[in-house]
Amino acid sequence: MRLPIQPLFWNNPPNAPPGDFRSKPTVLKLVILALSLGLAVPATAQEITASERAQIDRIVAKNLASTGTPSASVALVRGGRLVFAKAYGKQSEAQPVARADAPYQIASISKQFTAAALLLLQRDGKLSLDDTVSKFVPGITQGDKITIRQLLSHTSGLQDYWPQDYSFALMATPTTPQGIVDRWAKKPLDFPPGTQWQYSNTGYVVAGMIVERAAGMSLLAYLEARIFKPLGMTAIDQDLAVGPGYPQGYQRFALGPVRPEKPAAKGWLFAAGELAMSAADLAKWDIARIERTLLTPAEWAEQETPVKFGDGRDAGYGLGVVSLTRNGRHFVEHSGEAVGFLSENIVYPADKAAIVVLVNADFSDAFATIAQEIAGVILPAATPGTPSGEAAETARARRVFDMLRTGTLDRAVLTEDMNYYFTPVALDDYKTSLSALGEPQKFEAQGGPRLRGGFVNRNYRVDYGDKKLLIITYSEAGANPRYEQFLVQPAQ
Repeated sequence: MRLPIQPLFWNNPPNAPPGDFRSKPTVLKLVILALSLGLAVPATAQEITASERAQIDRIVAKNLASTGTPSASVALVRGGRLVFAKAYGKQSEAQPVARADAPYQIASISKQFTAAALLLLQRDGKLSLDDTVSKFVPGITQGDKITIRQLLSHTSGLQDYWPQDYSFALMATPTTPQGIVDRWAKKPLDFPPGTQWQYSNTGYVVAGMIVERAAGMSLLAYLEARIFKPLGMTAIDQDLAVGPGYPQGYQRFALGPVRPEKPAAKGWLFAAGELAMSAADLAKWDIARIERTLLTPAEWAEQETPVKFGDGRDAGYGLGVVSLTRNGRHFVEHSGEAVGFLSENIVYPADKAAIVVLVNADFSDAFATIAQEIAGVILPAATPGTPSGEAAETARARRVFDMLRTGTLDRAVLTEDMNYYFTPVALDDYKTSLSALGEPQKFEAQGGPRLRGGFVNRNYRVDYGDKKLLIITYSEAGANPRYEQFLVQPAQ
């Protein structure tokens, strides 16, 4: 599958080393459909108001009309709950009225599910993300040096088999994962593993093959058993989401007429973009991310932590997701592009909000523009608690706090002294007392960084509503700093 079109939220990661940052992000795409699906929502979920609903309807209608996108399906999460699911426009020539439960091809958004499958297999002891590829799939160029983690973070050096924004000639003929591997994963690498970031669908095909060999079942069967069924999601192979009853993909040549587009032959997306589902079903996954369920908090953090290089730079990309902060607000995002489809999925963990926009056209930036403009409607003003330039450090501190309250501390993030402090008794007290508080409402930096004793001091305030905490930290300076101190105390 092709990677997502570059979303308006992303732009080329500013700190990443040289590489092909188009990553299939070059053009933006999306749209929406007509007819609302009414959903009963708890009042605590900050239900969409009539005024907000009208604004969202106008945003979608305007973008569909101005770009010629036939349809779009939108789902919104607020307060950690699904509060809006609605489809607009024409989903196919035979279906002029859109259904909000119709499954759209989500393309590269599927990558985060492949990555989650490997995190679950790591939990089960079937593999480690730091295992080399050759342990599971033989014959890949430098497979004894490429790790599973590098496949998931696009740092393997494997050449992307689908950098184009169109269906190329070979895609008219069915293929298999092994067929893709034989043609593209046995070429010379584009760079030594772990030295650069460059989007590679090929790497995810290999990752999917590893899931199947470690799990002893097909990728989709494993996802169904471990993710979709537990979360109450309905998802199908995108190769099967064609024909009557499914949204039709559309294309457009320059500013010519909008035309139905012929799907690619079977087998071309696999673990790089194999899924089709409704916007509301994808929102269920976003809620799990927000609430830190299904995966452990440490596993979610592992997926969302951007890959770092030796010089301290990062690509803004974790394991199947973009993880960045813009204008003081952290988000986890991925977009997708299949033949005739574009999609955007963006989660704002601190705000307990998410926006899903799926369209059945692979032209224009309507999908990303709709998502961006809806964000301006449903999100509160950015919290002023995080000083400029400190968002990444605040996110890092939040990850350590989550580890402590769930008993999943990674001691590699601590210095020798801090590891000495965290005895089994200390860790048990942290977990017992903090886990009882549930999920914090706010986690904010207090002031900026200060130097002391050769370390950098940063403090944070955690708000649970009726209870507040103060966190006092000292960390090493420079790249990949460890914590010399991470103390949690009661506050007023």
